[in-house]
Amino acid sequence: MIRLAHADDLQMMQDIERAAGETFRQLGMDQIAIDEPFPVETLGAYAAAGRAWVSVDGLDYPVAYLLADVVDGDGHVEQVSVHPDQAHQGLGRELLHAARVWTRGHGMKRQTLSTFRDVPWNAPYYRRLGFEVLDAGSWGPELAHLMEHEAQLGLTRWPRVAMWRPAVPPK
Repeated sequence: MIRLAHADDLQMMQDIERAAGETFRQLGMDQIAIDEPFPVETLGAYAAAGRAWVSVDGLDYPVAYLLADVVDGDGHVEQVSVHPDQAHQGLGRELLHAARVWTRGHGMKRQTLSTFRDVPWNAPYYRRLGFEVLDAGSWGPELAHLMEHEAQLGLTRWPRVAMWRPAVPPK
């Protein structure tokens, strides 16, 4: 089940992010594995704004989450993380759908994200869900700033791409 995140979920969301990050070690991406999740205060701000969703188990404990922003007037997926114990069950797809509905409901035309180009559960996964690479020449100023910030953090040590899909699925 997908629901909006609330204050009781925030520390579990951090735990999900840490566990999900560990999967990057198998690709030699230790810097990503040790990267700390957003502070509780930041997660709380997303939750208070109605831009944080969790996928919960039968006991209502979060096992995956997604954070959304508005970037250049588009619904932007800031973070999506699934606990490795719950991987390959469609939870990420369901969270992305919830964010897509939110995007559409707020009158935005497309959903964007930035991700690692070659990590199997990143760009190749998003491509299967209908996302396409967004050429740098098509980036708005906020997305360009976000991508530059990621470069400053050293994330471009591994190739990154911006991607998009329409807020309304094609027929």
